[in-house]
Amino acid sequence: MTSNTFPSGTILGYPRIGRRRELKRAVESFWAGRIDEAELEHTAAELRAATRSRLQELGLGADDSAIPESFSYYDQVLDAAVAVGAIPERFADLAGDSGRVGLDAYFTIARGEGDKAPLEMTKWFDSNYHYLVPEIAADTAFRLADDRIVREVAEARAAALVTRPVVVGPVTLLLLSKAADGSDASFRPLDRLDDLLPVYVELLARLADAGAEWVQLDEPALVSESIDVDPADARAALARAYDVLGGASARPSIFVAAPYGALDAALPVLAASPVEAIGLDLVRGTAPVGVDEATRAGLATKTIVAGVIDGHNVWRGDLAGALAAAEGLRGLGADLAVSTSTSLLHVPHDVDDEPSLDARLRSWLAFADQKVAQVAVLARGLAGGADAVAGDLAAATEALADRLGAPGVRDGAVRDRLAGLDAGAGTRADYDERVAAQAGLGLPVLPTTTIGSFPQTGDIRRARARHGRGELDDAGYESLMREEIERVIRLQEEIGLDVLVHGEPERNDMVQYFAELLDGFAVTENGWVQSYGSRCTRPSILWGDVSRPEPMTVAWSQYAQSLSDKPVKGMLTGPVTILAWSFVRDDQPLGDTANQVALALRDEIADLETAGIRIIQVDEPALRELLPLKRADQPAYLDWSVGAFRLATGGAATATQVHTHLCYSEFGVVIDAIRALDADVTSIEAARSRMEVVDDLRTSGFDHGVGPGVYDIHSPRVPSVAEVTQLLERAAGALPLRQVWVNPDCGLKTRGYDETVASLRNIIDATREVRARAAVQA
Repeated sequence: MTSNTFPSGTILGYPRIGRRRELKRAVESFWAGRIDEAELEHTAAELRAATRSRLQELGLGADDSAIPESFSYYDQVLDAAVAVGAIPERFADLAGDSGRVGLDAYFTIARGEGDKAPLEMTKWFDSNYHYLVPEIAADTAFRLADDRIVREVAEARAAALVTRPVVVGPVTLLLLSKAADGSDASFRPLDRLDDLLPVYVELLARLADAGAEWVQLDEPALVSESIDVDPADARAALARAYDVLGGASARPSIFVAAPYGALDAALPVLAASPVEAIGLDLVRGTAPVGVDEATRAGLATKTIVAGVIDGHNVWRGDLAGALAAAEGLRGLGADLAVSTSTSLLHVPHDVDDEPSLDARLRSWLAFADQKVAQVAVLARGLAGGADAVAGDLAAATEALADRLGAPGVRDGAVRDRLAGLDAGAGTRADYDERVAAQAGLGLPVLPTTTIGSFPQTGDIRRARARHGRGELDDAGYESLMREEIERVIRLQEEIGLDVLVHGEPERNDMVQYFAELLDGFAVTENGWVQSYGSRCTRPSILWGDVSRPEPMTVAWSQYAQSLSDKPVKGMLTGPVTILAWSFVRDDQPLGDTANQVALALRDEIADLETAGIRIIQVDEPALRELLPLKRADQPAYLDWSVGAFRLATGGAATATQVHTHLCYSEFGVVIDAIRALDADVTSIEAARSRMEVVDDLRTSGFDHGVGPGVYDIHSPRVPSVAEVTQLLERAAGALPLRQVWVNPDCGLKTRGYDETVASLRNIIDATREVRARAAVQA
């Protein structure tokens, strides 16, 4: 074991997609066969080198482990699972003779291939990042199957840099895993901890040999109360894990980071362990209070790393307050350092890449590079006192004050309207009354539909880009979009879907589209963040009070409905999801902001109804995502999030069928909230989890319409008729047939047309088969 001083300032991770999404383009070129593995590795190495160089420029040290090695080709949880050999049996044949998992195999585990379904995907704590869920069995053969992180540390050492490898910790890895199919009902992945730890010990030794002086083990599961494991068992596993790892004879110094909340009862366990540094998230969490003597004695031997710069949002923030918060921990540990609260993978690279943003707004923002610079300022402040960085602190305070008083941040008309709402604004007629009124839609048993978007072809994207550059006028752009809408409507009719969508060709993103049309938002040009794998999004910036100047979707929906006698859904993004997938103002409660968005959507629904739209879908895929990790905070969140949805939809007519959509989350913990939304039909991700959600729906007595997804659109696989039939029969066997809808897991925007059409045809064939069987049984 080495003995080193922890850097005075650091970050927990950095965006890995590249300033211009270079990694995304390279990975997708590799998938398409346009480049080989060597070319992909070369691009990735260049990106890592550029990141290290940039972090040095911004103030992180080159030789003190301040720079994290947090690169990933796809997902950090997948990286850890592959590294320790946690590879499902169906992929066992993909490892080479050496046992090392190559990139082809790595991506196949992530994306699936043929009859090999990919790993399940779900949200990473309360962020919009998705991770892949490892599958652990009682006989999973743990071994050091991939040493990529070791090679990256050596790569940095060859460039005369001492960097800090970042690895998902063993307790979090097991707590986030699921029992492999066929496991005994009593088996938990956490039961395999003692078998896993020797692999981590070996990995630590290899990292030390490669030149790592510190290693960062990420244990965010320690702050969450939403994981289905007894907290006492989790703490016992934590104690066991770090007793073993801390006692290893050959290892770097260990820094345990626990972002996204307060460690609470896990802090004494870490304090008693042999680790050298502990990270505390002081943005989502709070400073420890009432620390007992044993815990205080343990912490007195460690470096406390104060996560005071918000890694999850883009506001410049209060540097003076951040320095004071960090200083408040002085004396708790043997030494004190500052860091970001989370990895910076949640924010874009650089505000300076946004010249088109209003200059005043830019002065309020801090993207990843600005946050690194803020950490460097605070590190100097810790060393030299507030006077040493007085100018930086004053500039941040001035920007904060300017933001709070700027025009548009508060709109009296919006606030007056909210204050004047009556108590029944979010209440519709009883569900049974609505079902009777909606019978006129003439839908069959097991009605089929899609979630909203259809593939965004190169022609669509090029037309949008030309329109944005002024090379295509409004009339020409509208004509092209109408042609695409008609093509999508005709295709759905030919396939045989019952409820159609217009395909959303005019929408660049399901949140950004609305942000561009609502007051109170700004959008970026290069503000990309990773959502999952190679999928990137540009979250909008919600900086002021929200209102709707004019209708946003009505013309497109009305045109689509004019093309077919079948119902065409109006498509809106719900208030919670608009907040979750934007960078939201932090100067007022989230519920207040959600209600402002809800009022704008309420007006849009009224206009859609006037235009003859009989089914309106208000997507809330992020409902589960924003659920606080601490149980005490969850009731208040569920109250305002459900309330905002009902405010948006509460004015809809009894005969209007309101749909919503939720994706990539564990739904059991919010099943009551889903019922409280009171949507007529709720479509839910279910294909990757093999319809696990229907058990929650059945046991909860959920009695509204529900469409558990039968097609995993996040994989390029085309599900067979037999596979879809099996999923659909499970849903139809668990729930009354009158409730069940048939749909994909999510929108089809990221898929190609060939696989989309083949998949939808198989869905229709499977639905007809299940309908026929149901008719015979009746």
